[in-house]
Amino acid sequence: MLAQLIPQDGGQPITIDRDLTLVGRNRHVCDLHLNHSSVSKIHCLIVKTDGLLFIRDLGSSNGTRVNGQRVTRGALLPGDQLAFANLKFKIYLGPDKPQRRNDNTEVIPAADRLLKKKAPPKVGSQSSISRASRKPARAPAQVESESDVRMLTESEDDIEIIE
Repeated sequence: MLAQLIPQDGGQPITIDRDLTLVGRNRHVCDLHLNHSSVSKIHCLIVKTDGLLFIRDLGSSNGTRVNGQRVTRGALLPGDQLAFANLKFKIYLGPDKPQRRNDNTEVIPAADRLLKKKAPPKVGSQSSISRASRKPARAPAQVESESDVRMLTESEDDIEIIE
């Protein structure tokens, strides 16, 4: 799950990638350092668990607000506005960025490229007469899978598989 704080002033989103994130002005202690005089040295704690974010104010001077309400603790939902004193953020919770898959998928050419028609028999030859008497003419078969190709090659005299 991707969790981000999106600054309302248009700055770069802040990704919450830890299970516990300490927020505050003290750069030596806090995981998320907010260099603003209205933010306390140790302001609050953000907990990320099971696709949810929780907030816990740690006795900050100017408070922590969720959707305008001062809170000491609470859950954060997508789209909520979170304010650390005078700094405002919007909550984003969603799927992680798409990752490249290595599923070793093999691309197989279309079945019609695997098939090739034999040359038609010469008119008046014995083979054309015997074929005509054995099978009635019909529309070309639809090939949807490799098993269909095998069925066709076993039942049709004028189709063969190209290796």
